Amino acid sequence: MRPPVDASGASPDDRAVILPAERLRGTLRLPGDKSISHRALLLAAIAAGESMILGSGDGADVRSTAGIVAALGVAVERVERAERDGRGIDYRIDSPGIAGLHEPDDVLDCGNSGTSLRLVSGLLAGLPMTVVLSGDRSLRQRPVARIIEPLRSMGAEIHARRNDTLPPVTVVGHTTLRAMAHATLVPSAQVKSAILLAGLQADGRTSVRESIETRDHTERMLRARGIPVTRTDIGPMRSAGIRSEATGAVEWTIEGGGLVRAVTEQVPGDVSAAAFWLVGGSIHPDAELTLRGVGVNPTRRAIIDLLRSMGAQIEERAARPDDGVGEPTADLTVRSSRLSAIEIGPAEVAAAIDEIPILCLAASQAHGRTVIHGAGELRHKESDRLAGIGAGLSALGADVSVDGDDVTIVGPRRLRGAVTDSLDDHRLAMTFAIAALIANGPTTVGRPASAAISYPGFFVDLEGVRA
Repeated sequence: MRPPVDASGASPDDRAVILPAERLRGTLRLPGDKSISHRALLLAAIAAGESMILGSGDGADVRSTAGIVAALGVAVERVERAERDGRGIDYRIDSPGIAGLHEPDDVLDCGNSGTSLRLVSGLLAGLPMTVVLSGDRSLRQRPVARIIEPLRSMGAEIHARRNDTLPPVTVVGHTTLRAMAHATLVPSAQVKSAILLAGLQADGRTSVRESIETRDHTERMLRARGIPVTRTDIGPMRSAGIRSEATGAVEWTIEGGGLVRAVTEQVPGDVSAAAFWLVGGSIHPDAELTLRGVGVNPTRRAIIDLLRSMGAQIEERAARPDDGVGEPTADLTVRSSRLSAIEIGPAEVAAAIDEIPILCLAASQAHGRTVIHGAGELRHKESDRLAGIGAGLSALGADVSVDGDDVTIVGPRRLRGAVTDSLDDHRLAMTFAIAALIANGPTTVGRPASAAISYPGFFVDLEGVRA
């Protein structure tokens, strides 16, 4: 019998013990996409009138953004509704518009959410208020210099501790920002989005050039709300391994002074959450899982394409087409597969940055030598994910080595039950839990409650699909 595990996955001593599964079957509806949910809340905050966000993510990170929006004087109502296959979360936002936002009475608490901190800094840089953004211990170790430099170039007054490198961040907004052209040094959708949101309040045309195209949710969502955003292809980038659809250099341009419209938005299922089940279904010897309504935006679907290039049997049925404004979705079915090793370059890493930990698990069961190049950005997430995945998968019996920013994995290796530590990182906790399904013997996942950052129902779904 399994030790008792509550709905969050945490047992009384802050660990979950997970037994291997004889088979995996089921249909899942995933939490709303976390990246899109953050952006929908923030754009609703600056749009006058009522916005509806349907099927939002409900993790701790998204709730942090909702709390920030409320602290700025916006009416925020979180609505739970019953669905045939689970619980849905909607948000009803009633905002006075960007000119009606007011200075908060206290520090804005971003919790564990780097997206909240970086995007809100850009959003408020052009407003006449002073705000302080902080968060938990982990967030206060996340780098912020990459947003401070461009926002200062636009005329914002912004400061952070440790010589402007670490939170808390203080933003003293200015009502007229300077438009500028910026080239990001490290591929980051959060940095790009912070600059574009600041550009809404800038005098003139602001552009962001990125050497590797990152997720384009902000750009699509601005267009859907009446703000023209222009995309210019600069040229393809060379990259080792499989080329995803998001490998070229691009420039995004926005004109300041536009008003964001209030809209109703349906949030697709989170493809980063889907990645755990896609890998779990691929590596388990007796599996068939269906995932409903998953977002398959070309700049986010790299994990699907990379797994397919490894031999994963993933069937895709379009549920909503890609019109360049909204988010395309699909139903995905994954079955047990024979995986082969691949080589993954920096462009693919940037396109699948959140999915690299679970992709490493897939590589441990693939035939051959998988090499992942240029994954150094993973050292600056909720934990040092490179170190965490190396330690955790090695403990489980995988052949994993980390050399600088590169990861090498040789497989397949039979996994054994072991004690692992999530480092309070949601993606590591879920990766080790999926690994436990194919391990020989029980696996202990330390600090599993961190999964609630992005996927509160993960351990409930885990128990459901093993039936």
